[in-house]
Amino acid sequence: MNRIHPTTLTGKYVVLEPLSQDHHDGLVDAVRDGELWKLWYTGVPEPEGMAAEIDRRLALQEQGSMLPFATRLIDPATGTPGAVIGMTTYMNIDPVTPRVEIGSTWNAASAHGSGTNPDSKLLMLRHAFETLGCPAVEFRTHWLNHQSREAIARLGAKQDGVLRSHSRTADGVLRDTVVFSILEHEWPMVRNGLEARLARRRQRVE
Repeated sequence: MNRIHPTTLTGKYVVLEPLSQDHHDGLVDAVRDGELWKLWYTGVPEPEGMAAEIDRRLALQEQGSMLPFATRLIDPATGTPGAVIGMTTYMNIDPVTPRVEIGSTWNAASAHGSGTNPDSKLLMLRHAFETLGCPAVEFRTHWLNHQSREAIARLGAKQDGVLRSHSRTADGVLRDTVVFSILEHEWPMVRNGLEARLARRRQRVE
């Protein structure tokens, strides 16, 4: 794998589309849903900074270190793509191993608990393991972001360790970073767990 190319990944609840400035207005509406940029333990962009954040991610894509997506809802009534609800990426791409980290993810507050996150992770993990041939996929989060840590653990990822005083947040404070991973031989069990979660949700909805 010399380079991961932009691609569209379609699931039951979301479509992951290659990020572009065409997603700007939808992403601004999404980030205002819950005022996510005010959460101190995350790096969610403010509405006024969305264009710059899109440009930043696309520049990293050009360098080959990131593949950014816009996350769009699928209308359950019609099966067609609907509103943009957030962003996610393959990041820190190692094309030699190959290995990717799934991160820089956020979704509108109203989408939390709706099945969109496990569906998105299922799409990205399946593509990483079954198409790109990664032997491992990594996740990282702030030590104090307990919601994120719990969500990653629910996926079936194992905690590798904690990088203490690893990086600085936007306000200059040093943060400890928790590192998780899923290995290739663990993927079938993780996939089955995600598919079961989504099936249970569909049954509740129906």
